[in-house]
Amino acid sequence: MDRNGLADFLRTRRARLKPRDVGLPDGARRRTQGLRRQEVAELAGMSVDYYIRLEQGRGPHPSRQILNALARALMLNADERAHLYNLAGEAPARPGVSPTVPQGVLELLATLTDVPAYVLDDGFDVLAANPMALHLIPYLTVGGNEMRGIFAGPVHREVCRHAESFAAAAVRELRAASATRPELTDLVAELGARSPLFTELWAAHDVEIRRELRKQLLHEAVGEIDVRRQILAIPDSGQRLITYVPIPGTGAQEALRRVRELLDRPGYARSG
Repeated sequence: MDRNGLADFLRTRRARLKPRDVGLPDGARRRTQGLRRQEVAELAGMSVDYYIRLEQGRGPHPSRQILNALARALMLNADERAHLYNLAGEAPARPGVSPTVPQGVLELLATLTDVPAYVLDDGFDVLAANPMALHLIPYLTVGGNEMRGIFAGPVHREVCRHAESFAAAAVRELRAASATRPELTDLVAELGARSPLFTELWAAHDVEIRRELRKQLLHEAVGEIDVRRQILAIPDSGQRLITYVPIPGTGAQEALRRVRELLDRPGYARSG
C-alpha cells in the first residue's frame, strides 16, 4: 500500500470537485478548494476522522468496500478507480514481464511498412520499432525510453502538433503505471529534475490508461499527418504494440505513402 500516494490522490480528487457536482449547495463562504473533507466522508458513509487519517497518510488499510465508497463519492472514472485500488494494494497481480519481444510480434512489425509501429515494455522502454516509427517519431530510439524522449528536449514539440496535450496524456499514463511499478520512481525523479512541464503535470495526480489517442505528426516534406495512436496488449509479456494508423478523410494515408517513398530513396535523411 502506497500511503503517501493514496493521500495525495485523495486530496487532489477532492479538490477538483465542486459542491454542485455532488448535489450540494455552493455556499457563500467556502475557503476550501473543492469539497470539504467532512463532505467527502459523508458522501462515502464513513467517519470524518477515518477519512482525514487517509488523507494524512496514516489511516488503516482501507477495505474494498471503503475503496468503492470513496470512488463513488469522488466520482472517479474507470481509470482513476483502478489507480485508487493500485495505490491501496488491492489491484490484481501484474502480468509476467518479458524483456524479449515474441518472434511473432517481430514478424508482424516487419509487415507494417506503411505505418509507424513500435513495441514498449511496461516501463515505457522501446524494445523494437519499424523504420517509419523511427523516422516520424525521432525522439524514439530502440533501447531508449519513450517518456525520456517526450520530455528530454524540443524534439517532441518539433514533430507533434499540440505537443503539450500529448505530453499531459503521457504523464497521466505514467502516473497510472507507477502505482504498480515502484521501479519507475527513478524515472519520475529524473524527468522531474529535467522538465518543469513534467513536474507541473505530475503534481496534478491525474491518471488515464490510454487506449487510443488522436495525434498530428509533423514532417518537413509532407506536412501534417493526422493519425490515431492505437495500443495492442501483447499477452503474458507486459508489452504493448503501438501503431499510428491514418485517419480516413484527412489525407494521412497519402502522406504516409509519400514518407514511405522517401525512406526507400538511397541516402535519404530527415532534415527537421
